[in-house]
Amino acid sequence: MNLTRERTDSYWQYEAAVDLELPVAKPQLPLADEILPYLRRIDQSRWYSNGGPLVQEFEARLAAQTGEGAVATVANATIGLTLALLTHDLAPGSLCMVPAWTFAATGHAIEHAGLVPWIVDVDPESWALEPDAARELLREAPGPISAVMPVSPFGHPIDFAAWSSFRDETGVAVVIDAAAMFDTIQAGSVPAVVSLHATKVLGVGEGGFVVTDDAGFIQELQKRANFGFWGSREATAPSLNGKMSEYTAAVGLAALDTWETTRADFARVAVSYREALAGQGKVILQEGFGGRWVSSTVMVAAADAGAEAVGRELAAHRIGTRRWWGGGLHRHGAFAKFPRGRTQQTEDLANSVLGLPCWRDLPNDKIRQICEFVIAAAG
Repeated sequence: MNLTRERTDSYWQYEAAVDLELPVAKPQLPLADEILPYLRRIDQSRWYSNGGPLVQEFEARLAAQTGEGAVATVANATIGLTLALLTHDLAPGSLCMVPAWTFAATGHAIEHAGLVPWIVDVDPESWALEPDAARELLREAPGPISAVMPVSPFGHPIDFAAWSSFRDETGVAVVIDAAAMFDTIQAGSVPAVVSLHATKVLGVGEGGFVVTDDAGFIQELQKRANFGFWGSREATAPSLNGKMSEYTAAVGLAALDTWETTRADFARVAVSYREALAGQGKVILQEGFGGRWVSSTVMVAAADAGAEAVGRELAAHRIGTRRWWGGGLHRHGAFAKFPRGRTQQTEDLANSVLGLPCWRDLPNDKIRQICEFVIAAAG
């Protein structure tokens, strides 16, 4: 068996070079026939971008899905995070606190918004930056801090109310990276950004949306996603082009049409993993996974054996795995220059957490087989 190795600092990802029997992901977007009625509407309207009727309908349906919040669709979630920070009009060059345990896009968005990522550690149980910890960390800030960007780890729900209280008490802006949190996202006073990438539970290919209960914030963000234009051709604020096209909205509307079926498929996979891993303590699923929330990734922590050993074992059986966040944000060369605090909990997670195969039609018997190999490797 030949193995390829993808390197992120000292963190390695093993995947079979060819002929994986069970890849880590097999995205499934709406079928052509499901999208076609919406494409015909585009043909009729001849409106292709710039907030057309399908985008407007998609935003309205997303708003209903999130508890009647205000929604702005964006070209992708990274742009959405950047726009949400820009909309706050924060001091250029000020710090944005961000957890080390996150995807690279979080750090890129902060930098593109003109802020400096300040990389900090996460809670070992929730895998997230918690509000109380952020309050304590404010005392250690290596400079003026204007924002914090909490991250939902792989779809695990975030306490929006607690972060709203944090913002009100400290005056520090909060933007939540809720990239994988579509299943449980609800509008709150703190803006959150959800990814609609093909690998997410609700996918459109490339896309995302920003949601909050503050309609004024969403209107300002939409202006900044359209070159700073609003009611005229004058650019009135630092902006970019972050709009979603009508074609992407067509895929999104078709995806929403079948969301209940899609969610049921992911829930079946999650429950099957939860049952197959029950009764042993060496391999741990995220809290609540397959119960109160689902995601398009199955993440396990194998602290004793380590992610690398489990990944090697599965690769030997032609089963794909992925260390989705590598060694953490601070391990990427692009962010090595930025200030950071302690990262021991992130280091531990990077060494122990592994993504297992997760796709809608992954058979239950294959899930049981995967878990048998995982348990054996971890034991």
